[in-house]
Amino acid sequence: MRSIPLSGSSYRIHHPNPFRCPESLPLLSVTRLRVLQSRSPSSFKDSFDYDSGDIFAAAYSISSSEGEESDGEYGLNVVTETTAQRLAKIRYGINLGLLAFLTLLLLFMDSFAWKIVRLPLPPYFLSLPFFTSAILVTLAGYICVPMLDRMKVHEPIRRLGLVTHSRRQTIPTMGGLFFVPIGVIVAIAMTKFSSIEVAGAAAVTVLFAAVGLVDDFLSLCSDNNNGLSAKIQLLLEGAVGTGFAFWLERASISSPYGMKMLVPLPSPLGLICLGKLYLLLTSLYFVSMGNLVKATDGLDGLAGGIAALAFVAMAIVVLPICSDLSIFGASMAGACFGFLLHNRYRASVSMGGTGSLAIGGALAAMAACSGMFLPLFISSGVSILEAASVIIQVAFYSATKRLKGKGRRVFKTVPFHHHLRLSGLKEPMIVTMAYVISSLLSLSAAYIGLISV
Repeated sequence: MRSIPLSGSSYRIHHPNPFRCPESLPLLSVTRLRVLQSRSPSSFKDSFDYDSGDIFAAAYSISSSEGEESDGEYGLNVVTETTAQRLAKIRYGINLGLLAFLTLLLLFMDSFAWKIVRLPLPPYFLSLPFFTSAILVTLAGYICVPMLDRMKVHEPIRRLGLVTHSRRQTIPTMGGLFFVPIGVIVAIAMTKFSSIEVAGAAAVTVLFAAVGLVDDFLSLCSDNNNGLSAKIQLLLEGAVGTGFAFWLERASISSPYGMKMLVPLPSPLGLICLGKLYLLLTSLYFVSMGNLVKATDGLDGLAGGIAALAFVAMAIVVLPICSDLSIFGASMAGACFGFLLHNRYRASVSMGGTGSLAIGGALAAMAACSGMFLPLFISSGVSILEAASVIIQVAFYSATKRLKGKGRRVFKTVPFHHHLRLSGLKEPMIVTMAYVISSLLSLSAAYIGLISV
């Protein structure tokens, strides 16, 4: 990359083969740039960086006069100081805000968690597993992400017309390979390998991660980027969820109520015994949650941040029922946040199906072991909206095509976060709004869960 002065701005020359880049390149004036733009407006439009929005950044392609195919094209980017400042705020401000919120919430719960459990608890009962997992995952990412990159474990970036998702066309995937095991191991270690609830939740989390791993592997090996078919994936998820439900029926799960298969709800409903329907509800949640998280995993940091908030909410609501599960939830939340530092805006890695399905399975396991299905439903509101947009789009298109002969769409594209991008909202703004909404939903879920016990 070389820099040349141009009317007071800094211009960076990109060349696909820097070792063959000519020693000298004619200086371009603003007038020359405008002439090039007028000669090929469509080319200039296609190269404009729409993802940067109001930030002054443009690109123009200049064909090499050498005539050699290996020389490719020169790309001219305009970058100002304001651009760097705004990108720094975007990349770090969102995550610092999320970290501050989670830290304050966990410390607040640690201050009087013993009053909820009515038993003495170790200091920093929820904060310690959270920060332990977060630090370990962050450090592991600096080792694993370059390895995934060198191994060419890449997935293509979805492009929406002129709206670009990232400056890279591909990104390393299967990030779940390093953050999911750390979250599970920290939880098991901090419960001293003695909690049957944590062991069951950890096992089903690993199994869901295995299903996602197969899906990711087949996607990488396929020319058209197709993994497991939807039917096979749902069948595998349903089999794991059903197996966990039957294990749950026979396992000696601790319960303050003296019996299992109960769903705590706010008064005046109280405790509801579902009996065998509890097993069906458990299987349904396992199949649903994995796909909900997977549908949300479309923007940098979106799924990881929402999952961290949902895990913290579940860690709070299961505290009066099974305190060991709270450690599991806090540890998985920390793992998601540690991964988020590598998956923030301009992500260096994505979680893939390995991570998204594992997150869904872990959340469903926490709800199944405690009966806290309603709080999980509330805290997953953003993910439910994403999945609902897909269902609405397909149903409306099919109905209008059947009635009028031509299908119509409610949204520009689905899931909903891509509709917002095509509507003009920038990616960091969408993620920020999702974090704010998920924070409010998580607080509501935690409150409803605590008053239901």
